[in-house]
This record gives sequence, C-alpha cells and structure tokens, in this order.
Amino acid sequence: MCGRYSLGVRMVFVRRRMQEQGMPVDEAPEDDEIRETYNFAPGYYGAVYRADTPDHGHDEQSQNGEGESTTEAHQDNTTTTTTTEKTKYKIQKMRWGLIPFWTKRQPDYGSMMRTINCRADSLAENKGMWTSMKRKKRCVVICQGFYEWLKKGPGGKERVPHYTRRKDEGLMYLAGLWDCVQYEGSDEKLYTYAIITTDSNPYLKFLHDRMPVILDPGSDQMRKWLDPHRTTWTKELQSILKPYTGELECYPVSKEVGKVGNDSPDFLVPVNSKENKSNIANFFANASAKKGMTATKEVGGEEVKSESRETVDGEWTEDNAPKPIPQDDELSSKDLKRKLSTGEGPRHESSPPATKRQKSLSPIKDADKEQKHVLPGNRKMRDATRNKTSTSPTKSKSRAKQAAATTANKGSKRITDFFKK
Repeated sequence: MCGRYSLGVRMVFVRRRMQEQGMPVDEAPEDDEIRETYNFAPGYYGAVYRADTPDHGHDEQSQNGEGESTTEAHQDNTTTTTTTEKTKYKIQKMRWGLIPFWTKRQPDYGSMMRTINCRADSLAENKGMWTSMKRKKRCVVICQGFYEWLKKGPGGKERVPHYTRRKDEGLMYLAGLWDCVQYEGSDEKLYTYAIITTDSNPYLKFLHDRMPVILDPGSDQMRKWLDPHRTTWTKELQSILKPYTGELECYPVSKEVGKVGNDSPDFLVPVNSKENKSNIANFFANASAKKGMTATKEVGGEEVKSESRETVDGEWTEDNAPKPIPQDDELSSKDLKRKLSTGEGPRHESSPPATKRQKSLSPIKDADKEQKHVLPGNRKMRDATRNKTSTSPTKSKSRAKQAAATTANKGSKRITDFFKK
C-alpha cells in the first residue's frame, strides 16, 4: 500500500505554502535537490518535514526523563509555547525506503522495498525494528497525493490506477518515520524514510483495505507527532495513526503511471476527463486550448489558477470512435485487390486520378531520355507522345549483354588455334 505518490512542485513553493499554513520551516533544500515528479517511486529522494534534532538522539535514560517532563509541560499551555519556540523544523532531502541505523552494508532493492511502509498496528507494542524510530524519529512526508491500483476482472488481473488527493487540492502530509545510516567504511550519511499506513476509511474501502496516515497541516495531531520532546511512545501518539476523516477525492488515471520512469502532469487528471490528453475525443482539439494545463493547479498553486475536475462516468463510449471507410459491397476482397493493382477498380473520392497513380509506379528513361513507365508484371504500356511501347528495363539489359557478347566473339579465336601455329 502507498507505493507511489506525486510531488510535481518546487521546494520554494512547498516552503512558502507550509509557512502560510502555520508550519515553521527554518531550513529547506534547493529545488534541484528534490526529485520533482508526478510519479514518485521508492528509491527516489523526497521531501521530509521534521524537527531539527541529532541523527541518533540522546541516550535512552535522558530521552525518557525528557519525555516525562515534557508530557507534564504539555498540560500547561504557557510551557508548551515556550518549548515549541526553542524547536527548529526543517524540510530535508531523504530517500524513500527506510534503512535502520544499525545496518552495516547497503541492502538490495528488494529489502528496501519492504520498508517503504510501516503498519500502524506494528507500532502498538514496544518491540521490533521501529521501536527507536517511533520514539525520536517521527516525520511528515510531503506530497500532492498518492496512487493505488484497483484490481478488476477475473482473478484481479486487470489493475486500474487511481489517484487520491485532498478535496481542497492542497499539499498532503503523510505521517512517517526516518533514520540515518552510515555504512562500514563510508564517511557519508544516508537519510531514509517510511510512510505509515492504517486501515482505509469508508471512502477508500473500495480501492484497498489500507491507506497512508494523513495529517492536516497545523493541526494538534501534527504538532504532537512532530514534537521532538515526546520521546516516550504513548497511547496518545498511537491514536494519531487512524484513518483520515477529512474530505478526499479519488478517481482513475492513466495506466502509463504504472511504469516507473514515466512522468506527466496528465497523471493527476481523471482518465475520462475532457482535459486528459489521452482522451481520443480531444485528439483533434486545438492544442492551444489545452496549453498550460499542468498539475500545479492541482495543488492550489499560485502559478496556475485552480480548476475543479470532477470524474464523470460514461463520458467516453465506442460510439465516438472513428468510422471505417465503406467498401464496395459488390467486389470481393480478392477481386478488389486485383482490380486496384491494374487501375480498374473503384477509387475513393479522396484518391488521385488513375493517371497520376500510374506515374508513381516505376519511372525509367530510354536512350532518348524520354519518360516511360512499366506496370507490375513487366506489362507494356503505350507512350502517349510516340505511340510506341516501352520495353522492360530487365529485358533491355539482357539484350544489351547478348549483343556485346556477339561482338566480342567475332574478333576472337579459339585457344586451340593458337597452338597449331
């Protein structure tokens, strides 16, 4: 679940938008550091929002002590405000597919794929690989929306991609966990992350039984989730990982999104929408009318005006498909092919006249450099200027060779005559 999402906007826009939503951003990567794509896949470097804390945190005792005092402080609004002001938050470049800090060597791709998601129910108990991360390395993954494939047909062989986004078309924030690893013999640090999933809400039950945990920007749940002073896992933190109750919009999109590497703003457009370029009804539409339709407006960006795109079922039917050109019912396919090859068959109104069609067959030139033509099968045709028939180029060459051989034989003698002398 949640193996592909969209992030087709620049970091300068993301930072400005988050600050407008009351989320402080003290540090952010440059635009070219984050993969800007409408088809974000595991292994790509994405944008992660978190508190600016040390990579490995403090020892366990100091964490628990700090967590307890902070929990009491959170009951006092004044103390909470003071603590929040001391904490800095940043957007950081990280790779999708969490690798724990204790890993010695780089894992293969299959191992990384197993940690792109973390089930919320696996965090309920204080055991397993996620224990240290859920206490001190919680984060939010920034995106526009996520993809999920609906299984249809016998045995679920047909998979139809669906795109889910916020109803207000704003940025989507997914609860996640992060970690930092440094392999043996390497001086570089690698930051990675995983997206937490939970049970699907009633709206998305038809699509899949699980969905990512979505947090509203500037909400109390997001503030608690990102608070670095909460280093003890509590039922309150666990309760945040629940199905989303806000308004979402989900619709089928182009199957081209299924291939990693494909990238297009059309992936965010309903597949049966008039704005989708893959809709054959719009194939002959004026290209300028569709110019500038990018997914930036899908996020409510300032670059392009936002526009509502509702999914309409049954908009495309086979009745709108181009009709085949009618053929002459009196002619069989075999007779029609034969007559067309000889220039006798019927022609469509848009076809060129028979004379022009014949001229394009096989042009050659004779000794007088006059244009002549040969039909298929070496058939002769009349010369309109001299009332003579043209000769096949193959036969002309054969006759020329015979004449040259005859001439050569007249001036030569047999080799036996040479020794008689």
